[in-house]
Amino acid sequence: MKKPEHKATAGGKGGSMVLPGMRICGLGLFLEKSKTLALSDFHLGYEEMLNRSGVFVPRTNFAAIKKHLSEKVFSKCKPERIIILGDLKHEFGVISKQEWREVFEMLEFLSGHCKEIVLLRGNHDKILAPIAEWKNLSILENGFYSEEDKALFLHGDKIVRSADFEQAETVVIGHEHPAVSIREGVKNEQFKCFLKGGFDGKNLVVLPSLNQLNIGTDLSREKTLSPFLKRGLGDFEVWAVEDKAYYFGKLSGLEE
Repeated sequence: MKKPEHKATAGGKGGSMVLPGMRICGLGLFLEKSKTLALSDFHLGYEEMLNRSGVFVPRTNFAAIKKHLSEKVFSKCKPERIIILGDLKHEFGVISKQEWREVFEMLEFLSGHCKEIVLLRGNHDKILAPIAEWKNLSILENGFYSEEDKALFLHGDKIVRSADFEQAETVVIGHEHPAVSIREGVKNEQFKCFLKGGFDGKNLVVLPSLNQLNIGTDLSREKTLSPFLKRGLGDFEVWAVEDKAYYFGKLSGLEE
């Protein structure tokens, strides 16, 4: 990314630190205190769904995600726990052949880089248990709370009011697939991004999607998906991700 000098910075205020102790690592968020890595929205099996719809694309998402994790994530952080914030697979009501193979292989790959995997159910994960059970993993329905980080991890498709929610200082979600458009002269490019704002007096951090075939929801043009993002979106801070994370200040500043 060639950065507009008046807006972006790879260091200083923002940099790769979204909050103290919470660092952007590729398309993941690394919590240094608990050595926890949060990842979201893999959407494995995406190509098979497209193929059945008559859209023929090569099946590259799995390999591209694995490459990104190896080169941009695990080379920079060494987690003891990995939390998958939901939508590990793509199909809603079935498990496709591609999903069986790729989800199992991805869980095997991630297991080689941590001691513990925490799996949250996303709205695309209605039927995930048969695969998860092969790896002796349970699927959490109402999020995961890290006492050490005072952080609650949710998929983000619904607001879960719980004792964990009340005591959390930070809520970390996926689901939205946030992206921003950045203009330089006549050229306009779209990038996956992290968001940091507030919700009910708490910090709210939104992770980009790991899906390598789709950039995501252009926040300046499309309606938001998550109920957490229905107000005050212009005040959210933005980190666009390319070769590294670039801090762009508030979302409202990108729309000027």
